[in-house]
Amino acid sequence: MSKNKKIIYIALLVAQGVIIGLLENMIPFPFAFAPGAKLGLANLITIIAIFTMPMKDSFTLVVLRLFLTTLLGGTVSTLMYSAVGAFLSYFGMIFLKQLGPKRISTIGISAFGGFLHNVGQLIVASWIAKSWTVMLYLPILSWIGILAGIAIGIAANYLMQHVKTLQEFQLAYDKHTLK
Repeated sequence: MSKNKKIIYIALLVAQGVIIGLLENMIPFPFAFAPGAKLGLANLITIIAIFTMPMKDSFTLVVLRLFLTTLLGGTVSTLMYSAVGAFLSYFGMIFLKQLGPKRISTIGISAFGGFLHNVGQLIVASWIAKSWTVMLYLPILSWIGILAGIAIGIAANYLMQHVKTLQEFQLAYDKHTLK
């Protein structure tokens, strides 16, 4: 795979993640019992990146997506919440993926990522509020994160099975990791 093709692929995924993130920020969440909760639709791009590119490249994608989304429609506080949630989720999903496809599916990895993202955000909220009582919100956010993670994992599976470009990158990545 050429270096230019790899850079274009990363750039396209980053752009898609930023657009999805910005669009999601415009959608009001309909449930009053979970203020501030989002579905995390841009995580679809992170899941695809984890399965179709090396860790260094997928991490670069996550960092670029975070900063560009914040630059185009966020604040310093949204960057703090998003970054801690995204990094905890990312590294947790990378760790879980190491168990292999016979032990855990893309859907399971995505659901775990959704859960960890909420844990990360509540850690930041607890630090800002200087109180661990914020963590009482975790059960509600956990269910939302896990359900959203399942939906995102299903979507990622579908895309990776039906989009030829994703299959090519996944095959190239699998060949690279088997060496």
